[in-house]
Amino acid sequence: MVDYMQFCTVARGAEVLGELWTPLVVRELLCGSSRFNDIHRGVPRMSPTLLTQRLRKLESIGVVERRRAGKAWEYHLTPAGEELRPIVVGIGHWGARWIGSRLRREQLDAGFLMWDIRRFARIEEFPAGQRTVVHFRFRDAPSAERLWWLVVEDGTADLCRDDPGHEVTVIVESTVRSLTEIWNGDGDPGQQIRAGVLVVQGAGRQGQSLWRWLGRSMFAPTRISMRAEAT
Repeated sequence: MVDYMQFCTVARGAEVLGELWTPLVVRELLCGSSRFNDIHRGVPRMSPTLLTQRLRKLESIGVVERRRAGKAWEYHLTPAGEELRPIVVGIGHWGARWIGSRLRREQLDAGFLMWDIRRFARIEEFPAGQRTVVHFRFRDAPSAERLWWLVVEDGTADLCRDDPGHEVTVIVESTVRSLTEIWNGDGDPGQQIRAGVLVVQGAGRQGQSLWRWLGRSMFAPTRISMRAEAT
């Protein structure tokens, strides 16, 4: 546990949010994850044991409330936790503006990328009254994270690692970096297609409908505006 040994509330607040992984756990809760496994999917490189410790710590200080949901438990932010929203979102936009995409290879994560795409997909933009299946193929991801299926039907989006057996609507072949840069606002789909690192089959010319369906990361507008300012 971090302990700055100061009465200053900046120090005391940082003792909570400054612990490794804690801001990302709060991020997951702010993004709507409430079940343990869903939270862990957003922080896949965090051990389940450590995640349990962080959730208990947040619960003990009144940031998180644990509730029974049938046979399982759910974690929900309290009013104190909700007050962290502008802080966490502000950090994200600050990072997008001043740090940018300078991603090292070890920071690329197909699993987290797909989870982020799934939860921020613009469900209302997908064709109504029919099932849409987007099959993602990553050429350079580890074998267990190479193939993904995003299934959107009846107003919900499901993410599958195993073939769900449905007819595929769109196929997306890419490197992890290429799709990550597009998602973060640092890459343009058309340019990536012309460069040969991205291939989209279906969803109109250069996958125009696909990008409308998926949208971008919540912090992408900041990166896109930065790129526009630089030109």
